[in-house]
Amino acid sequence: MENIKNLEVYKKCLIVVDMVNGFVREGVLHDKEIAITIPRQIELIEKNINEGELTIFIKDTHDEDAVEFKRFGGTKHCVKGTREAELVDELKKYEGKENTISIEKNSTSYMETPQFRKLIKELKNLKEIVVVGCCTDICDFNGTMALANYLDQWNRDVEIKVHQDAVATYAEKERQKYVDAAYLLMEQQGIQLVKKR
Repeated sequence: MENIKNLEVYKKCLIVVDMVNGFVREGVLHDKEIAITIPRQIELIEKNINEGELTIFIKDTHDEDAVEFKRFGGTKHCVKGTREAELVDELKKYEGKENTISIEKNSTSYMETPQFRKLIKELKNLKEIVVVGCCTDICDFNGTMALANYLDQWNRDVEIKVHQDAVATYAEKERQKYVDAAYLLMEQQGIQLVKKR
């Protein structure tokens, strides 16, 4: 983490969830429509970098025999060491820049990743967390709800925002009821939904 400052200086962090090739460009779970969110994500990443705040890239990354594959009908995806587990090219250029960190996850919740949990604990002065990426009703939802609960547990008053113009899910039109339910439950949890522009 040599490109990271003293973690206590950050007031804001941007979490970019699972914008990897395996969900956007190739593989059994990809949907090219998710790419429509990339320009807005780039705007938010550039703004965050210019402000000297922290950007966290979450990358779905699994071993060959990951248990999660069974839960999703045997769909092997984002296997460690493959292109599927890498950030899409448009965002890859930000990896390793100052004030950025990449974290691999092996479940649908980034909050369960030991590295992320340790990081969020050490980011003691956060006031705002912004979440973008995919998939709205799965990894964005599971990770962000768990994060909200974690912050509540430790009485940390941090505003969480999900930018609706920078998140997407696969087969979104067919899965709209899941997306709507995810938004409804996040809003109920006190997560701020930033409406589409």
